[in-house]
Amino acid sequence: MDCKKALEESNGDFEKAIEIIRKKGQAIANKRADREAGEGVVLAKASGDNSYGVMITLNCETDFVAKNKDFVGFASKILDLALQKKPSDLEELKKLTLDSKTVADKVVEQMGIIGEKLDLAYYELVEAPMVVPYIHHGNKLATLVALNMKVELQVGKDVAMQVAAMNPVAVDREDVSAETIEKEKEIGREQARREGKPENMLDRIAEGKLQKFFKESTLLNQDFTKDSKKTVRQYLQETNKQLAVVSFKRYSLTN
Repeated sequence: MDCKKALEESNGDFEKAIEIIRKKGQAIANKRADREAGEGVVLAKASGDNSYGVMITLNCETDFVAKNKDFVGFASKILDLALQKKPSDLEELKKLTLDSKTVADKVVEQMGIIGEKLDLAYYELVEAPMVVPYIHHGNKLATLVALNMKVELQVGKDVAMQVAAMNPVAVDREDVSAETIEKEKEIGREQARREGKPENMLDRIAEGKLQKFFKESTLLNQDFTKDSKKTVRQYLQETNKQLAVVSFKRYSLTN
């Protein structure tokens, strides 16, 4: 209806109608600046040779719009553009040209068409010998996993799905920041203190809880979701002794 009204207002001039829609989109953007765009889609994709991958998040206000095929299609066009052009960051992506306009302007234009606040909120580029994407059902969660060598695609997908399901904080224990380690130790000490443990045992108990944290929260030490009798590290070594995870990215609209 908005498009029809814009055509009527412009007396059938298509270019003027587009400009009216764009101006309306900017008006909606200004009006809804304080609205929360907490819904949307998270999409990830790798190049044909899996040497790099990209991930984007396009937010909207309602789940109804997030599931709309035109909205998902628009997000997919941005994703494909990012895959083609490999911008270095989000701001560079917004400046790229999509259908003769910048991506930022196209987002505003879509706001005029859809009638909700939209926000291109996140972008990531990952490069490695092999990069594998995974998009969880519903487009609310996606991951990119970078491996140090080419392997069967399913292996990379298994690890990408592991990252999606188990939300690790780092690849391995040595990749966990000192700040996070100290915070986990302090949590362990406080828990033990509240349980009435002797003060001279708190550090030892905290260290034990830290080891449990490493096991549950670092990717290579987690139980492999497809076979809990082995760790992710063991699964990779069974594929190839030299196979390693270089990095991973995970983005979720729900947590």
